Amino acid sequence: MEILALVIAIIALVVAVLAYYKVGGAADLRKQTEALTSVGETVVKATDSLRDKTADILDRMEGAIRGVEEKKQAPKAGARRRAPTRKQAPKAEEKE
Repeated sequence: MEILALVIAIIALVVAVLAYYKVGGAADLRKQTEALTSVGETVVKATDSLRDKTADILDRMEGAIRGVEEKKQAPKAGARRRAPTRKQAPKAEEKE
């Protein structure tokens, strides 16, 4: 009885190997892997693009809500700071 089970198992293994090669074998698996890799790369690029667009939109929304703030430029070396005029009150940061 055990020998019959072994023979049936070997026949099933042969049939499975033949079916595997008939449907494409390892070459088909490589093609599927390459296709999934390219899809994954496309998704990553789309995600990065979407992230950049979302960040730009949020920056614009922040500017609209808070108002446009002037970008401060660092003073050049050796440049003197101008004293505020009477109309311009010194900012809290500039008080010393």
